[in-house]
Amino acid sequence: MPVKIRLRRMGARHQPFYRVVVADGRSPQGGRFLEEIGTYDPTREPAEVHIEAERAKAWLANGAQPSETVKALLRKQGIGLGEARPEGKTEQ
Repeated sequence: MPVKIRLRRMGARHQPFYRVVVADGRSPQGGRFLEEIGTYDPTREPAEVHIEAERAKAWLANGAQPSETVKALLRKQGIGLGEARPEGKTEQ
């Protein structure tokens, strides 16, 4: 069962609000999910992001794959993705 960390759209028309959920990769965007680990509100200025860091790290450690948008939100929150750097590359 491929597990994904992705956004689930909520809110009214033209007022998007998203929940960050852990779901089976075969489930549709608004379908069944395993756990809700955060929220994302792009309508605020600046956009509000709340993610439970411990739960996100636990799911990532268990092999869950974040979507591109969720990956960007996790980096913005300072939650490490545990990705290895290529040989010889250092952070500057």
